[in-house]
Amino acid sequence: MNISPLQKQRLQYTPKLPGMLRAGIAEISVKEGEPTTSVADQEKIAALFPNTYGKNEITFVKGTNTSTPKKQVVGVILSGGQAPGGHNVICGLYDALKATNKDNVLLGFKNGPAGLVNDDCVEFTDEFIDAYRNTGGFDIIGSGRTKIETEAQFEASAKTAKNHDLTAVVIIGGDDSNTNAAVLAEYFAAHDLGIQVIGCPKTIDGDLKNDDIECSFGFDTATKTFAELIGNIERDANSAKKYWHFIKVMGRSASHVALECALKTQPNICLIGEEVAAKKMSLSQIADYIADSVADRAAKGMNFGVAIIPEGIVEFVPEFSTLIAEINELLAGEKTAQFNALPTWDEKKTFIKNGLTTDSYAVFDILPEGIQKQLFLERDPHGNVQVSLIESEKLFSELVANKLAQRKANGTYNGSFKPQHHFFGYEGRCAFPSNFDADYCYSLGYNAFMLIQYGYTGYLSKISNLSKPADQWVAGGMPITKMMNIERRNGEDKPVIRKALVELDGKPFKYFEAHRDTWAVETDYIYPGAIQYYGPSDVCDQTTVTLALEKGE
Repeated sequence: MNISPLQKQRLQYTPKLPGMLRAGIAEISVKEGEPTTSVADQEKIAALFPNTYGKNEITFVKGTNTSTPKKQVVGVILSGGQAPGGHNVICGLYDALKATNKDNVLLGFKNGPAGLVNDDCVEFTDEFIDAYRNTGGFDIIGSGRTKIETEAQFEASAKTAKNHDLTAVVIIGGDDSNTNAAVLAEYFAAHDLGIQVIGCPKTIDGDLKNDDIECSFGFDTATKTFAELIGNIERDANSAKKYWHFIKVMGRSASHVALECALKTQPNICLIGEEVAAKKMSLSQIADYIADSVADRAAKGMNFGVAIIPEGIVEFVPEFSTLIAEINELLAGEKTAQFNALPTWDEKKTFIKNGLTTDSYAVFDILPEGIQKQLFLERDPHGNVQVSLIESEKLFSELVANKLAQRKANGTYNGSFKPQHHFFGYEGRCAFPSNFDADYCYSLGYNAFMLIQYGYTGYLSKISNLSKPADQWVAGGMPITKMMNIERRNGEDKPVIRKALVELDGKPFKYFEAHRDTWAVETDYIYPGAIQYYGPSDVCDQTTVTLALEKGE
């Protein structure tokens, strides 16, 4: 296999572990904390998870290992979208297994949870594992989005586990994947199969976090990758001095990625979906807000700028959410065929106007025609609008252009507005992990084995105190059910891990809020540059700005 010089060097990097995990497996003891409850809907969650609910949080400390030795055969699954560092979770798990007993086995189930259902796996060896240390991607075994939720899938998973004498399964994934881990743990416990299930917190979106999980892995690397690109664009904008760049970044359900990138680069505009929802801002108000920055900068002779747009911004706009709901109802059942049979767009617009409320049609009418058509041409398997496909960066640049044209007509604006558009998403999902993510992920995997060795199931591997150097990190575990509540999914009440949104009273947003008016008018850009792997620790091992602000550092 051909590899780059950087990969050769990264393969040799030794990830840093929390202090209490460095003493050696034989000297790691466990300290149990208080029993836990779910974040909401306690009675319903407890009823759904009678065998795994309410367990204690635990912390690993230095001391005599009191676990009962036995041969471990562990299966590992990469689930959901890719995030930098997944390979290191597997490497940390493998190294801990082999350090305890060289006869322990680690099996990688291919292409996500489907690998467990279909009994499709590979056994890891030193040579296999060593080729993936500190690298990006999930290509070591692939990933997938299959959910194990039917009785047939549970039975097939149990059969696979029996075929390989599995003692435990580790699921590396986001909120949905770890919800699935909790459900699988409950099934195995209810049927007394003796198979533990441990989860590891992954998502570049940053919305799998709470007081216990300070940061999901991959978020640091992805935002540093995006911030490098945004910084490059800022420098280009400041050099050419003639373009406004509208940059959409990943994060459909929360704006953590956008906020972190803004804190790293100080763009002129960054929209935060949670604030848009809280203030009930309309599309017109958002467009005016951006247009104000464009006009103020133009008045200073600066006809250029940078705006960061979260991927899911339109879903936070109340009037747009109402419009989507009405469109879904408008085209329900046989009405879709009636609509599609209309020969011209003008006839279709008449059909739409007659089917929407006056307020919703007013929102629809201000949208660029391309976005209007997309709302009616792109449907998901359930017949609903695929909001995630909306090119919101183009939507807002066109709305801003219309606002500026109105201002130019009444003499309040005389600048030049030339927009450019970008979407950063896949660019960050499989990057070489930063030192922080390489260390964090390796620790999560190593720690997952400690949870297995001590007999825990339905737990999430937990590394905390992450704003400090790695030797001060704290390792432990928390029951996945602690993060759960009941939500309505596809017409049914389902237990799910609650997504963490940007907290508008939190320190990261408050810092952004205090500085954004200056950034909107001035050219106060920061150019982060590429991720650094070698050099001073304050350059190479720094955590996210979000986490540093949250911890008051």
